[in-house]
Parts: sequence; structure tokens; C-alpha cells
Amino acid sequence: MSSKTYPTLSLEQSLFDSGVQFVIGIDEVGRGSLFGPVAVGVAVIQSQTHAGKSDWPAELCDSKLIPQKTRERIFQPVADWVSGWAVGTASAAEIDSLGIIRCLALAAERAVRDLPAELRAQIGAAPQSAKAILDGSHNWLGGAVGVVPSMVQTKADRDCVSVAAASVLAKVARDRHMELMVAADTSLEAYGIAGNKGYSSAAHLEALRTIGPAAEHRKTWLTKILAEDSLF
Repeated sequence: MSSKTYPTLSLEQSLFDSGVQFVIGIDEVGRGSLFGPVAVGVAVIQSQTHAGKSDWPAELCDSKLIPQKTRERIFQPVADWVSGWAVGTASAAEIDSLGIIRCLALAAERAVRDLPAELRAQIGAAPQSAKAILDGSHNWLGGAVGVVPSMVQTKADRDCVSVAAASVLAKVARDRHMELMVAADTSLEAYGIAGNKGYSSAAHLEALRTIGPAAEHRKTWLTKILAEDSLF
């Protein structure tokens, strides 16, 4: 039997039943990476088209539980299933300058701004008819969704289909961006970025200690790694 937990529409349906028309699932990827941007995915579903449904791609779940090839395969079906989606990013330089929490909100703001114009206008015309679900236990959104009410839900990327969709869309978009960065700058191959996606694999840490950071490393995150090798 599979150990995966697959998401349901349970929380979203309860919101639809209470009169909410738009549910905005939000999740971040790359928060703990040493290299490259943090990304925030936003996926919108509507009571008019999604209430009572269970027709999302069967393999959809928390992106961390899905192999890369599967994520790539379901990316477009997930994108087609939601009413609208976008992924926003904040760069390594912005993370160094502003801090990760501000950059999570900044990436979310950019994602919301990049939602399809018609959908964004519908939500903006009646923000109290929408509800944002944010994965986690801390609401770092700030004003990213304007005056739309928001809630935090632990394990929402596992349990809520709108947030799982945001998770997969953000993960694939960020992975593709990282692969393009490596293709454009072959010196990044030394850090194994294509494989580790900027996280602290042993090979990545060894390259940092041997050749130092590249331009897209989060410099403020590397002090202990470069000064205290014994920690690793």
C-alpha cells in the first residue's frame, strides 16, 4: 500500500459551502535552498467550476512526494485543471538584502500580480468572496493577496488539493529555471545544481568550500558553512 497521502477538496469544499467563491492555494518552494530564487506558487479554484469535483490529476499530491518525472508529466494537466495559476520568485540577491520572510511575501505578490487578468479582476471586485490557504503554521503573506482573507493550514500541501496544485506548479517552474541557469553557465555544474536544485548536498557543500560561492548563491546563508566545516 502506498505511504503517500493524497489531497482532497474537503477544506476547499467547506469554504465553498460557507459562500466563498474563489479559493487561492499558496505554497513556497526553495525556501531552504542555498542557491537561486525562492518561488511561490498560487493556484485558484472556483466554486462554480470545482465544487463537488474530484477530477484533478490522480497523481497530484505534495510536490516533495512526487518524483521529478511525474511532476513534469502532471504539470500541464494540473495547470489546466485550476482556474488560474502563477509562480512568482525572489532572487538570491533579494534574499540577501531583504531576508527570506520578506522575499516569500514578495514572490507571492508577484505571483498574484501575474494571475490571468480576468480572474484577478473578478477576485479584486469582491475580495471577501475569496479565501487564501497558505501551507504552514506562519502567515508570511503580508499584503500579497491584498485584502483577501487568508488562513494558514499545516500540511496543506499534503491535504488540500488547491495547495498541492500550487506546490507542484511552483516546484516544476523553479526546477526548470534552475536547469536553464546551469545551461547558461556551465561553471555551475561544479556545484551539482542541476541535480540538487541548490540544496545542501555533500557535493554542493564541498564545491562551496573548494571554489567558493557563485553569483546566485545566497551569501548571507553561507557564513557557517564556509567557516565551520566541522558542522558537516
